[in-house]
Amino acid sequence: MALNLRQIEVFRAVMLTGSISGASQLLHVSQPAVSRLLSYTETKVGLALFERIKGRLYPTPEARLLFQEVEAVYRGVQRVNETVDDLVEKRAAALRICCSPSLSQTLLPRALALLSGRYPDVRIHLDTQNVAEMIDALLTQQFEMGVSIQPIEHPNLDCRPLYQSRMMVALPVGHRLAQRPALRVDELEGERLIGYGADTPLGVLLAAAFRQEGQELKPAVEVHHTHTACALVQAGAGVALVDGLSVSGRNWPYVVTRPLDPGTAITVCAVHSRFHPLSTLGRDLLSLLAEIERPASVPAEQATD
Repeated sequence: MALNLRQIEVFRAVMLTGSISGASQLLHVSQPAVSRLLSYTETKVGLALFERIKGRLYPTPEARLLFQEVEAVYRGVQRVNETVDDLVEKRAAALRICCSPSLSQTLLPRALALLSGRYPDVRIHLDTQNVAEMIDALLTQQFEMGVSIQPIEHPNLDCRPLYQSRMMVALPVGHRLAQRPALRVDELEGERLIGYGADTPLGVLLAAAFRQEGQELKPAVEVHHTHTACALVQAGAGVALVDGLSVSGRNWPYVVTRPLDPGTAITVCAVHSRFHPLSTLGRDLLSLLAEIERPASVPAEQATD
């Protein structure tokens, strides 16, 4: 049985609120009406969507999987409504951009500030995505362009390298290694390292750099974002491995950074669909990203290891 829109709406409301009463308040209908429609949906579909334990509803694995698809539909509806609003209000333009989380606090704010100066009426939506999410979001045109801290290879996406940024070691002020101009991998042995999961771009890159030097990377603390790593260093939790681009221009009191030798670097790339040309706003943002000065990075075509 195919679900109709009302059944999807009730299912989503129960998932969001966790109860029949919460769903009824969200939808402004009676609790019995919600309960009847939910039971009817489960019967017709032939799936138990919720377990009822002591008066509470607990979604089944099937319900959680279905909810992911339902949310994707609602995000699409939201984008349609936003587009309608733009047309009705006669806004000049709208631009949807996604980026790696670490770039959302350094590179993108600077570039988007310059873009907003050129186009005061522009409506910008910026979201953070990991690499897998970014690929899917760009392929489904949820965003016009993505900015990633690693190259993305996909036959339907155009990936343009912008900059290479050196990996750095973030140390507390006064640390015994803080006086060194640069630090080797072997000099970090015995330190309490703050690093990244093996499934993250930085985690993969750093693990390879350590293996190249005959060392094994064993972070004492794993995080997902460089700003979290720097905050831990600031609090005295250890020594962090961070990418220079993500910390350039940021003021971290009581934290100093030193280059990691050998010259391990990440490549920042702009990514967009091969089949949909960038808008004027997208092209201007791409130019700004390629031209904006960043003290901890150099253009990709001039970068050396």
